[in-house]
Amino acid sequence: MEHLIIGLTLFSMFFGAGNLIFPPFLGAQAGINTWTAMAGFAVSAVGFPVLGVAAVARSGGLEKLAGRAGVKFASVFTLLCYLSIGPCLAIPRTASTSFEMAVIPFAAQGAPLSAYQMGYSILFFCIALLLALRPDKLSDRLGKILTPCLLILILVIFAGCVVKPAGSYAAPVLSYASNPFSKGFLDGYQTMDTIAALNFGIIIALNIKARGMTQEKQVMKETVRAGLIAGVLLILVYSALAHIGAMSGGTFPIAENGARTLNQMVGFEFGRGGTILLAAIFFIACLNTCVGLLSCCSKYFCTIIPAVSYRLWVFIFAGISLVISNAGLTKILKISVPVLNAIYPVAIILIVLALSHRLWEHFRFVYPAAVLFTGVISTGAALEQAGIRIPVLGKALAALPFYEIGLEWIFPAAVGVVTGVLLSWKKE
Repeated sequence: MEHLIIGLTLFSMFFGAGNLIFPPFLGAQAGINTWTAMAGFAVSAVGFPVLGVAAVARSGGLEKLAGRAGVKFASVFTLLCYLSIGPCLAIPRTASTSFEMAVIPFAAQGAPLSAYQMGYSILFFCIALLLALRPDKLSDRLGKILTPCLLILILVIFAGCVVKPAGSYAAPVLSYASNPFSKGFLDGYQTMDTIAALNFGIIIALNIKARGMTQEKQVMKETVRAGLIAGVLLILVYSALAHIGAMSGGTFPIAENGARTLNQMVGFEFGRGGTILLAAIFFIACLNTCVGLLSCCSKYFCTIIPAVSYRLWVFIFAGISLVISNAGLTKILKISVPVLNAIYPVAIILIVLALSHRLWEHFRFVYPAAVLFTGVISTGAALEQAGIRIPVLGKALAALPFYEIGLEWIFPAAVGVVTGVLLSWKKE
C-alpha cells in the first residue's frame, strides 16, 4: 500500500495543467492518426519522465548528474530547469489553466474576466501555498486524498464518452497528417514532465523517508518504483483523454487549445453538470501539480541560498507565479514552446547518458561534448521557432537529419558522444 501511495503522489505531481490539455488537443488534430501520435507523445511525456526519475535516483540528484558535463553547466542547467518548471512557466500555467476551466464557463457574458482571474489566482495560490508549507506531508494529502478523487472523476468522463460516443475520428491536420509520431513526440515536451522528473526526486525522497524508509538504496528503489506506477497511470489517462479529443474532432471545429476541446466534449456528453465535473478535475489536477512544484523549487532554492528559509521561498514563488499567471493560458503556452524546445533535448541526452553510464564512465569528455552539441542545436532551433532568424544558423539547421520533423538535435547529440569518446582516448 505504501508503494501505491508514493506512486500516486508522484503521478499527482506530474499530472497537472499540460497533462490535461495536450492529449485531447492532440486527439482533435490527429484524428485517425491519434494512436500513432500518442505513441510519440508517450515516449517524451511518459517514457523519458519515468527514465528521468530512475536516472536521477541512480546519479544521486540532478546537480550530480548534470555535474558530469561540468560544474558551471550543472549550476546553470539546474537553475533553468527549476525556473521553467517553477515560477516562470509551469506553476503559472496551473493557475491559468484551472481558471479557464473552473471559472470562465460559469462567467456571465461581458463579465470582467481580468478581475475574476486575479481573484481566482489569489485564492488558488493561497490554497497551494498552505499545502506546500509541509512538503513531508504531500503523500498523505495528494496520494491518499486528492489523486484518487481525480482519477475517479476522469474515469466518469471517459465512461460517459464511451457509452455516448460523440462522433468518429476526423482526418488529421497540420503535421499530424504527415509525421504523426514525431509531432506527438514534440507535443510531449509541453507537459514539462521530463524536466520535472529531474527535479521531483528531492520531494519524493523526503516523503519516502517520512514513511520510515531511510537507507539510500531503499529510497532509490522506492523512487524508481514510484516512477513506474506513475508512468502506467499516465499512459492510461493520456489514452483516455486523447480518445475523447479525437471524437471531438469529428463533431466540433478544432478549438484554440486543449482546455476548450475538453470543455466542448464534456458539455456535449453531460450538459451543465459536465462543466462542473470538468471544473473539479482541472482544479484538483492543477492544484496537485502546483503544490508539488512549489515544494521542489523552494527546497532547491533553500539549499543554494540557505539564508532564505523554505517557507519564505514558497511565498516568493507563489507571488511571482500569481503575477505571471494573469497573462493568460494562450500567452503562457506560446512562450513555453521555444523555451522547452531548447531545454528538453539536453534533459533527454542527460537521461540517456545516465542510464548507460557504465559505457561512458571512463570517457570523461562524453557528457560535456554531447551536452554542448545538443544544447547549441536545440537553442538555435528554439530561436528559429521564436521568430529570431539568423540566416547562417537557419541553413545549418536545415541541413541536419530529422530537421523536417523537429528532431534536428539527435544527430549532433550522437556526434557529440563520438567526439567525447575520441577526445577522452586522445587525452589518455
